[in-house]
Amino acid sequence: MILNKLIGMFSNDLSIDLGTANTLVIAKGQGIVINEPSVVAVKTEKYGVQKVLAVGREAKEMVGKTPGNIKAIRPMKDGVIADFDMTEQMIRKFIEKAHGRSSFISPRIIICVPYGLTQVERKAVREAAISAGAREVFLIEEPMAAAIGSGVNIREPQGNLVLDIGGGTTEIGVVSLGGLVLSKSIRIAGDSLDKAIVDFVKRKYNLLIGDRSAEEIKIEIATALPLEKELKKTVTGRDQIEGLLSSIELTSEDTREAIKEPLKEISEALKEVLEKMPPDLAGDIVNNGIILTGGGALIRGLDKYLSDSVKIPVYVAEEPLLAVALGTGKALEEIDLLQELFEDE
Repeated sequence: MILNKLIGMFSNDLSIDLGTANTLVIAKGQGIVINEPSVVAVKTEKYGVQKVLAVGREAKEMVGKTPGNIKAIRPMKDGVIADFDMTEQMIRKFIEKAHGRSSFISPRIIICVPYGLTQVERKAVREAAISAGAREVFLIEEPMAAAIGSGVNIREPQGNLVLDIGGGTTEIGVVSLGGLVLSKSIRIAGDSLDKAIVDFVKRKYNLLIGDRSAEEIKIEIATALPLEKELKKTVTGRDQIEGLLSSIELTSEDTREAIKEPLKEISEALKEVLEKMPPDLAGDIVNNGIILTGGGALIRGLDKYLSDSVKIPVYVAEEPLLAVALGTGKALEEIDLLQELFEDE
């Protein structure tokens, strides 16, 4: 224990919110030092050798625009590692960028993972981080991190329900007395909304658009409920009948129609958790309401849509996009005091 503390004095420990869409890295005592897309650009050279060209924001700029021998890869899919080697490379680059040369000792790292990960998937996350240069790896589950990052006192004997809609997964967790009383993870989240928009535009307007365009549409005009003043966006893609480039005007009402099924599935998952709620905690949830975090929390009217669905107040966290990362960062600051929260080897 004393040795670990001594080592810690010379090591810049890190926390990583390893998301399907974005990866955020917090350095102990420094706050967020990296907030970049979870994308790796790879060039295939002679004999099939793959060379990493870029990671993060620079790599995302290449999505959908690369020549045949260059690929922009998203190594995380639905909150889990889809490509182990590329995930390791991505973590390594981010550690190097965050850790720099300021320390000669490898960092301890806390990584936030979805609740629903299997033991095999958890092991893969740990091994990727160890291979990338971590000295020790701890895992914290997303609902717990989201609760901490939203300002919930997780040690109180009071129930708080957090709904985190990320890129690959939606995490629902009821936190009380420093633990997760109930949790559910579904692989319907931001990416599913993007896909629903792509499919809707193709079906209604015969226009083929890419994932990046769909994400921009989601951010700029998507809504869960009708708006008083409709939003509009001009969208360009390829007409699938004529094969020529074409533009259409998409409305917020179009997006509401497009994403209604994924939102319905998220609402149903929330209802399932509420139906299993222990009676003593049910009153707490009714009084405290539901905390909404993650990028999905920014969908217009989603808080009211969910509140109308479950008949409980829903509040968007102060910094929904950063809640999970900030919670993981707070856990990092108290890493020695919060050992019971973490899974380590």
